[in-house]
Amino acid sequence: METPLLTFTDRGIFCPDGGFYIDPWRPVDRALITHGHSDHARPGHSDYLSTVEAAPVIRHRLGDIRLSTIRYGERRQIGGVTVSFHPAGHVPGSAQIRVERAGEIWVVSGDYKVTPDGLSEPFEPVACHCFISECTFGLPVFHWAPQDRVMAEVNAWWAANAAAGRVSILGAYALGKAQRVMAGLDPSIGPILTHGAVEETTAILRAQGYRLPATLRVTAGVDAKSHPGAIVIAPPGAEATPWAGRFGPFAGAFASGWMQLRGVRRRRGAARGFVLSDHADWPGLNAAIRATGAEKVFVTHGYTQIFRRWLAEQGLEAGIVATEYEGESLQPAPEPMVEEPGT
Repeated sequence: METPLLTFTDRGIFCPDGGFYIDPWRPVDRALITHGHSDHARPGHSDYLSTVEAAPVIRHRLGDIRLSTIRYGERRQIGGVTVSFHPAGHVPGSAQIRVERAGEIWVVSGDYKVTPDGLSEPFEPVACHCFISECTFGLPVFHWAPQDRVMAEVNAWWAANAAAGRVSILGAYALGKAQRVMAGLDPSIGPILTHGAVEETTAILRAQGYRLPATLRVTAGVDAKSHPGAIVIAPPGAEATPWAGRFGPFAGAFASGWMQLRGVRRRRGAARGFVLSDHADWPGLNAAIRATGAEKVFVTHGYTQIFRRWLAEQGLEAGIVATEYEGESLQPAPEPMVEEPGT
């Protein structure tokens, strides 16, 4: 009996004929990585493979690792299967991973969004027989407004704070969300400052050719007095640390898809929430799955029970894969708060 193309193990999604795992969460010999977020690109593997575009951030985050790269759309034989990486639209360099054997095709989506953001490589549907899909926002309540409308709200909030003499601190994940936000800011309002974790990732992406505005890292002497009316982009949670004290009474906000839920905004204590996500909303999830033509779908991390049941009602064979991916966490862990001495 032929072995399954992909299997689900306590280390991650495994391809027996290829001898590799996709985004494994425990150390393995060979790992194919969809993108650089820490819940998908973890330390401890002997060998890594990612897109050319994702590699610099992965190396920055994981250090001296054995990492090979592959171009989008390039086909590579690994053992008894052919693999290729295709844009996922999640963050710069993110990919879906296509695995083929004797005409049978499975696609592992990683994390994805279907609406172009002007920064990440736009999502490309990949035809397959089986699609492994995230469903972080797999409820009908989640519908994203157009990005330009959300960024107009961000700029209006920032301008009002600047006019009142307050610094604005906006919480956004250091890879992807932070750069997406800064790319949509109006620099005529004031200076754009960044937390060290954000600036390091931004510098890497800028060096790769991603178009991003000028920013200034927050170091000693960079504060509300030196840069009045500035906006500061920092990892979630940074505004609740002593690091933020240099900005005095500031206006705080958080950018996340979870901000669509009032209860989440209250629990996070966010004075202002902007609904901006790097994951697909309910229409996006359904559109992506339809576009694959897949007859079988496995769902991971999110509203898995509800979304699996919905897919089954649509006539698809649907299952749930237990993983250790976090998606866009309700209570995201802050990025490392390490700064240079004296900052």
